[in-house]
Amino acid sequence: METVILLQVTDEAQSLAWDGDDLVDVVGGRRWGPDRVERHVSVDHGFSFDRSVSSPSGRFTVVYDERGTEALLLEGDRPVRELERDNDHAEDFDYPVALGVLWDGREVLVHCPDEYDVLEIEDAETGERLTGGDRTRNDVFHSRPAVSPGGTHLLSAGWVWHPYGIVEVFDLDRALTDPAVLDGRGVLSLYPGNSSEVISACWLDGDRVAVATGEEFVDEEETAEAADLGRRQLGVWSLSEKRWVHRNRVDFHIGTLIPRGDTVVSLYGHPRLIDVTTGASMMEWPTVEVPSREGSYGITHIPTPVAALHPDGNRLAVAQPDSIAIIALPEKAF
Repeated sequence: METVILLQVTDEAQSLAWDGDDLVDVVGGRRWGPDRVERHVSVDHGFSFDRSVSSPSGRFTVVYDERGTEALLLEGDRPVRELERDNDHAEDFDYPVALGVLWDGREVLVHCPDEYDVLEIEDAETGERLTGGDRTRNDVFHSRPAVSPGGTHLLSAGWVWHPYGIVEVFDLDRALTDPAVLDGRGVLSLYPGNSSEVISACWLDGDRVAVATGEEFVDEEETAEAADLGRRQLGVWSLSEKRWVHRNRVDFHIGTLIPRGDTVVSLYGHPRLIDVTTGASMMEWPTVEVPSREGSYGITHIPTPVAALHPDGNRLAVAQPDSIAIIALPEKAF
């Protein structure tokens, strides 16, 4: 079996999502079926977007400008409503937006429509804001939010003004009762002084969060033993156990993380498959090119990699300048 299949494209894909066995570029209005043929879908979003995020059900999609202020919520191909974020330093960090499903089945939109440091949660279908009331700004540039599988918690992998990448995890049940919960430190927070700089984070499942750090540490007197996560580590935090169940040093750049059971796909320079229990690189694909970027802020000339993991966990689509690489992954482990 071929481990990497290349789909030819007329232009580099700016967004990727799986629809069954079809690949879809919502931003570019294109689709590739099992026959590997590119088909164009007539679409005009009315703005210049370069990224997208889809809901777990596939019902909703947000197309947005990664370093701009405009976005559009879609239901299928139908525009639902225009979105905006605070323009304060918008050109310096990734647009904070996520789609998720709460524990009661409601599909929600998470973004920062008013202030860069105030997370809001809305009913995706109706637009009803679920986090109304008095809020307190906390001077955190929220980015790369993600609702946990099961819809009980919310992750934000943003930054604070050093600049320095951080991560926070919030209890959604409490936040929907008391939205001010989203203005605090959360049930997990990695900040300057207690961790090396966070470069990426993702949900492994409804209980475990994978967090990767870089080389920077604000307090040079701190040691890796005293910190939550030291330099260049990959850690796994359990919400139920309230502790790090795994912490391992890695000798490579991790970049963007895509969860896959007890493994993660790391996108930096090229994809690699990492065992989260050991931090070991299990497989890598050096012929598949991805941007060499860590973190959600700065570096405006290097975009976030565009990739999509199939729901079966066995196929990874990665945008290339002249193609889309479909990587056959080993059997998914849990």
